[in-house]
Amino acid sequence: MRHRVLALILVMAVGLGAPGLVAGQAPSGTRTFDETAVNTDAAIKAAAAAAKAAAAAAAKWTPPRTAWGDPDISGYYFNHSGYTPLERPKELAGKAFYTEEEALAAFKSAVEADAEVDPRTVHYDWKEYGMDAWQSGVRPNLRTSLIVDPPDGRIPPLSEEGKRRQAAAMAAERAKPADVTSPGLYTRCVTGNGGPPRIPGGVTAESQIVQTPGYVVIVIQANNDARVIPLDGRPHLPSNMGLWLGDGRGHFEGNTLVVETTNFYKERNWRGSTDGLKLIERFTLVGPKTLRYEFTAADPSTWTRPWSIDSLLPKIDPPIYEFACHEQNYGLINWATGSQIREAEALKQGQAPGNRGYGADER
Repeated sequence: MRHRVLALILVMAVGLGAPGLVAGQAPSGTRTFDETAVNTDAAIKAAAAAAKAAAAAAAKWTPPRTAWGDPDISGYYFNHSGYTPLERPKELAGKAFYTEEEALAAFKSAVEADAEVDPRTVHYDWKEYGMDAWQSGVRPNLRTSLIVDPPDGRIPPLSEEGKRRQAAAMAAERAKPADVTSPGLYTRCVTGNGGPPRIPGGVTAESQIVQTPGYVVIVIQANNDARVIPLDGRPHLPSNMGLWLGDGRGHFEGNTLVVETTNFYKERNWRGSTDGLKLIERFTLVGPKTLRYEFTAADPSTWTRPWSIDSLLPKIDPPIYEFACHEQNYGLINWATGSQIREAEALKQGQAPGNRGYGADER
């Protein structure tokens, strides 16, 4: 669920890609809304005007330090990319950045499409509650994709082993009965979907970073996942010990927290990867209200090469609210009932059952 109405300013400065942001939270019980929360034209105009001001403010900023001397990246963050897709659209092949005019045009198109939701075809209509991304104040981004490596902005092809494993997983999914045990753990509200690594976007986008001498704790409000990351240089756990969130080890390089995570649990499925996934994340506070989040995922058993993203996480006001996953109360039963009906209809017509509407890869 999305739990708050935010006012964000998110931008990447021209040429250098320097981000800036301003954030705030609407008071509880508000009965009137700013025009940018109800009028897409006003929201687009405000986004364009605020982008330049935010970039200028970031240029005059000095990164803070904790009382014990580490870069201070603590705070509450909103993990949302606005309308920047994970992968670069094929029609933008070879184009890593928009011009300012193109970025605004793409932003305008995405805002208008987001606002034109047909409530008959969606589970929720976010804009009724002021929680669409454009109502939250996200800003145009010059990047055409979050993926920055490979240079084409696309997830690398699967390795041969990855293809075989994917085919086997798809066959296993098709063999499952259409009942409430068929979907994965996230759909059934058993686990969260906040990574690691984190793909900006989605409905479980709030998190908190807490720092103490020798440790960083990252709390992601997706079933309250918490990562405790030591900074003392200790080795990773033995290779036969797998953890659902992996075994993270961190250190600072200048103002950047670098976290290496290995030892993922073998039954955890993040975009089809194996327990051999090696993850490098980088967290850098690049403005008074903006955390730059980068990661590189490498798993030769899954992809033909590593791949990386570069994104911006805006700061938000505390606290973070509980992600109360309740779809299993009714949505899961409705899905199973509907799937059984559709599959029975298909069999009567001599057709193969169609897609049941959920993916094998949920993380």
